[in-house]
Amino acid sequence: MTEDSDVVVVNVPVCFISNHEGFRGSIKTFTDDFVVTEINVDGQLVTQAAVTPHEPATPGQRSDVKQDGPTDVSADCDVTTPSPVTSDLDLDLILGPSATEELEQFAVSLKDASGLDVKTPPGRELLHLGSFPDKHRRARVHRAVRSRFPFLMTVTSQTDISVKEDPDYRQLSRLVSQEEAGGFFRFIDAKAPGSSWRFRPDQDKQNRTAVHHFLSRRFGKLVETKSFSDQEGTVIWVRLRERGRPRKRKAEHWREEEEVYTAFTLCKRNLETLEAISYMAAALDVLPSHFTYAGIKDKRAVTYQSMVVKKVSPQRLKEKTSEFEKRGIHLSHVRSVREPLRLGRLQGNHFDLVVRDVRPDRTTDTPPSGPDTDPAALVQQAVENVKAKGFVNYYGPQRFGSAQSVQSDRVGLDLLREDLVSAVRLFFTPDDGDDPQNQAKRHFLQTNNAKESLALMPMSKARERLMLRALHRYGTGLDGCTQAWLSLPHGMRVFYPHAYCSRVWNEAAAYRLSTLGHIVRTGDLVWTQGGQNLEEDTGESSSLPQIHVVTEQEEQDGVYTLGQVLLPMPGNTVKYPENKMASWYQQRLARDGLETCRFRVSSLKLNLPGCYRPLLAAPRNLSYHIPCVRAGEGGGGGGGGGGRGEGGSERQLNDAAASDSLTLTVNFDLDASCYATVCLREMMKSDP
Repeated sequence: MTEDSDVVVVNVPVCFISNHEGFRGSIKTFTDDFVVTEINVDGQLVTQAAVTPHEPATPGQRSDVKQDGPTDVSADCDVTTPSPVTSDLDLDLILGPSATEELEQFAVSLKDASGLDVKTPPGRELLHLGSFPDKHRRARVHRAVRSRFPFLMTVTSQTDISVKEDPDYRQLSRLVSQEEAGGFFRFIDAKAPGSSWRFRPDQDKQNRTAVHHFLSRRFGKLVETKSFSDQEGTVIWVRLRERGRPRKRKAEHWREEEEVYTAFTLCKRNLETLEAISYMAAALDVLPSHFTYAGIKDKRAVTYQSMVVKKVSPQRLKEKTSEFEKRGIHLSHVRSVREPLRLGRLQGNHFDLVVRDVRPDRTTDTPPSGPDTDPAALVQQAVENVKAKGFVNYYGPQRFGSAQSVQSDRVGLDLLREDLVSAVRLFFTPDDGDDPQNQAKRHFLQTNNAKESLALMPMSKARERLMLRALHRYGTGLDGCTQAWLSLPHGMRVFYPHAYCSRVWNEAAAYRLSTLGHIVRTGDLVWTQGGQNLEEDTGESSSLPQIHVVTEQEEQDGVYTLGQVLLPMPGNTVKYPENKMASWYQQRLARDGLETCRFRVSSLKLNLPGCYRPLLAAPRNLSYHIPCVRAGEGGGGGGGGGGRGEGGSERQLNDAAASDSLTLTVNFDLDASCYATVCLREMMKSDP
């Protein structure tokens, strides 16, 4: 699992969910043996999404992935925004059928009260929908509720969401029809740049004036209104204001350049994501921070992912493609978009993996016996077990930089302790190699001379160069080290404290399984499905409808499964299990001097609220193949980055004795923040 087989560091605890016999094998023998293809938020492979959600919008259309424009309205009410994407606004999928039914009854009771002309019935002013720890899930709830029930408004209290009648809707519906009011509020909620809305003709000037005044008073910062006459009469036209539009004409050209965003699909071979970004930024003469992405991919692999670059036109980017290809960087699907990508804006990843030299594991004390001694049968049993039961959702060694002398979680621990000088020195601790990067790091630690170290540092090492520039400018004391960390983009800075919290989570998962077993216990935290798909919510961000503490009666009745158990990532907003895990967390943090840690480093603008991560994860669309490979055969597997398994198993189990070695080809999907190497590790019962 480590990127360097010479470095032996235990990053992932030895605790599994299945009890089959493992096997040995080698991954990443060739670069094409490990192909990672990002799955976008619409569930499409980025290599196959010819038309993506980030393509430029037509006038009045949103470029946001999650579209939520108004639904179809009558021909008398015109709007230049599109209908919503139904799957994203389906309340049954977001809340679950029972919660959706309760919401519909609540909405009907409000409308039946008096056609919006009398006070809401006592005791029915507010309906609680549940707790939604993930902000993206909360946003989906807000949009879906407003799209379906425009006369309701959502109210958020920390992570809880409730709904109540929208008084603005009530007031507007007294001036125009309910259909127009609903369409207008959907238009407002969409906030599609350049979009407009037109009410039906109204010959009552006094009423039109009241509408103008209401819209100006309540939505004046968002919209501008105007009356004009056509063949049918006088209508009120509403247009969404352009946010931050410059008032001075001379600034218009600068703003146009500032808001140029170009999206593309990046294919890289044997490169770190940040290394590829650094090279492209230098070639395009922009900052590395101008590139945004949904996630960081493996280095020793062929990877495909979406990216967006600011201040670079599609034409200019295309002109550089031949230069990029010399460095193992290939671009496709180049197009204009209106906004950058956000970290975590993906559904998951698809993996096409090859495990070579598959053989039984002879290192165990108990010799294998029975039919499982056949290597092909061992592999089949292992893969089928993981397909059925899943795997412990550990963070993989990539999270910690396992091939490095000083791992990222140790740097993150010093940042949480606010020992920024020590964190800088740990960051620049060299490995054993004598390459230019390690020479530069070694020189800095020995001389404290940031300027000379910067001259030695390779151009491709963006993080190191940013920090050395800041250390040269501000010095190597506390202030200089603070500025050095602040010179990194926020996503890079927060990576290190997150690595520490990930280490704690891994240890917590192993302790939970080893001490409390493989069943749900009293005091465990679980998520309640509410009719949702379990696999939809197994990412790190804890996109969960509700966190629940298991009661003693529920443990006895077996209400919940181990797949619903959550463990918190340490942070300042999470709750901890109400069993022996609570004291374990306290003791574990105290061991590192963090018993009073607020998980907030104000000087670095870092805040770690924490999250909930499912204890188990499961591969989807898993298929596998076990061809025999004779000695001397091999080479790169198909690195097309495209094929996704159809589900089920594709097995060709040949006689192991007739060949020199077995090779396992396996394909599957994982949710965001789940690790393919950890999934393989569950199959093999050892580090691949």
